[in-house]
Amino acid sequence: MSAKESRGVRSFRFLTGAVLIIWLVLPLIPLAIWSFAHGWFFPNLLPTKWSMKAWEYTFSDTSGVIDSLWLTIGISLTATVLSILIGVPAGRALGMYKFRGKEFIELLILAPIIVPGIAVVLGIHSVFISMGLNNTVGGVILVHLIPTLPYMILVMSGIFSNYDPAFESQARSLGASPLKTFWYVTLPAILPGIIVGGLFAFLVSWSQYILTLLIGGGRVVTLPLLLFNFATSGRNDITGAIGMIYILPGIFILLLTARHLSGRSGAVGGFGQI
Repeated sequence: MSAKESRGVRSFRFLTGAVLIIWLVLPLIPLAIWSFAHGWFFPNLLPTKWSMKAWEYTFSDTSGVIDSLWLTIGISLTATVLSILIGVPAGRALGMYKFRGKEFIELLILAPIIVPGIAVVLGIHSVFISMGLNNTVGGVILVHLIPTLPYMILVMSGIFSNYDPAFESQARSLGASPLKTFWYVTLPAILPGIIVGGLFAFLVSWSQYILTLLIGGGRVVTLPLLLFNFATSGRNDITGAIGMIYILPGIFILLLTARHLSGRSGAVGGFGQI
């Protein structure tokens, strides 16, 4: 590739990145302005009065935002960890092995994504009531696995479909225990997939409203529920402040894990450390 073509490629990538960033940031600008506005009416381009009252209320003890924030983080993290624990072996089975009924199982895994979430949760609502899981944090975590597991399993299935188990056999033949084989060979190879799948699982769980409302019964108040309550009550300033808090974890996780999205397999490098 010539220097001129190389500059063209870099310019195209920069332009594409800039357009993507603008596309993502533009919808957030009105939200940020609303959080500092004390009245913002058409046709004014900017609020006539500015105030910090919305942010002061948001961080006060009476708003419940901080409690809902920590609860949402805890639920999403727990659902993500459970999705990883279930999704990794399930993805390995689907990605590496052929067996009868595999296509049907893949269809079942995709079903929660295809079928509307409210239809799925209404089917298990009575089951959760009989098990005493309704209106509990544990019940909300379990119901969040319905939309998060498909993403985790599908990502790991794609990772394992390109995975060479010969590295594990070589490690075992050299005397490595199953635990060391997994830690130094398997885990480095599949880690990018775990990170990407975990990212999807966390964000899907983080944004759940209907499932949390129906299973939590309004007693498990996560940040999406609180955000919706203020949005429907007409408090645009508080909605803007909570909305800015609501999007921060997703942006932080995306920036933190961006370098892993195109990560290469570490199986060969890890193999030498056994």
